[in-house]
Amino acid sequence: MIPINKIVMDADEIRAAVQVLRSGMLTSKSGSGPNVMRFEAAFSDYVGTKYAVAVNSGTSALHAALVAAGVGAGDEVIVPSFTFVATAEAVALSGAKPVFVDIDPEMYCIDPSEVERAITSRTKAVIPVHLYGLTAYMDRIMEIARDNNLVVIEDAAQAHGAKCDGKLSGNLGDMGCFSFYGGKNMTTGEGGMVTTNSAEFYNALKAIRNHGETSEYQSAMIGHNYRMPEIEAAIGFVQLSKLPKFLESRRRNAKAFSEILDNTAGVNLPSMPSGCEHSWYVYTLRLQGGSASKRDKILGMIRRKHVDARVYYPRPIHMFHYYRKNFGAYKLPKTEAAARRVFSIPSHPGLTESDVERVASAVKTSLE
Repeated sequence: MIPINKIVMDADEIRAAVQVLRSGMLTSKSGSGPNVMRFEAAFSDYVGTKYAVAVNSGTSALHAALVAAGVGAGDEVIVPSFTFVATAEAVALSGAKPVFVDIDPEMYCIDPSEVERAITSRTKAVIPVHLYGLTAYMDRIMEIARDNNLVVIEDAAQAHGAKCDGKLSGNLGDMGCFSFYGGKNMTTGEGGMVTTNSAEFYNALKAIRNHGETSEYQSAMIGHNYRMPEIEAAIGFVQLSKLPKFLESRRRNAKAFSEILDNTAGVNLPSMPSGCEHSWYVYTLRLQGGSASKRDKILGMIRRKHVDARVYYPRPIHMFHYYRKNFGAYKLPKTEAAARRVFSIPSHPGLTESDVERVASAVKTSLE
């Protein structure tokens, strides 16, 4: 089976992990051990921000960013529903209300016009998700946010290395949140990062990841244990150095898919607006019509050809029982249509040329 995602590591990462084990320093009480600080410096330099704060997961990154922005009970945060649940979950954990809005049906990212319509006197922040590795319409979102005094927190969990108008994801909003989960464009196993150009947010984030402490045993704010272990940071530093090559492979694979699958009947290929550079977390296609059962039948046919095709995401968050019960009912037709018709195929750097041909062939024959 060709997996939907694959961790690409070698002796470099093993060596880095062993060096930490031999050092005897597996973590730091403040969360700022030598490997963490080195990883943070390298990551902020890569993204182009002044600061980066390493944490223990992408969800922690989102929650810490919301707390740093002062989001809490009584506030509203505008989010897409067509994403992994962590985006809305972090809002709920902060005590605020996630307000779900619809997507642009071509990009699958949050629609800025829907963001604008959803703003109320209680709106405190917006979380655009760079879904599948393509950045949202950040220029327009930032204009809307500035006009309404809102904080913009990028959910870049799937978009390491994605660009918009020459700027990398994580440097397009007020804060950017990354995940280093095993299937992402680069990994530390678990782990996350928050990037920002704000000294105020940076200082708050450092305190939040370590129980709100601004000095030892002095908690100035609510916090958590969101510290990244030294082994993860050491692995992350090595993975970051390889990210450009990983992205080159992903883009090459995506280009090959687009060439092979061009003009395939009944399916739309991914779109990419001018000025954007996709990071191709996965390559996502969309049936031009039909039901979820038709899509799932095609998915089954692809899998029988030993290709791990999947749906991200078959059930939008606003349709989950918990979110309907606690935050109200929503009707998001573009989101719901996408959830019925999209499916994703592997584009990771572990694919060989032969794998790419096998994956594309499995898709074409299953759609015939």
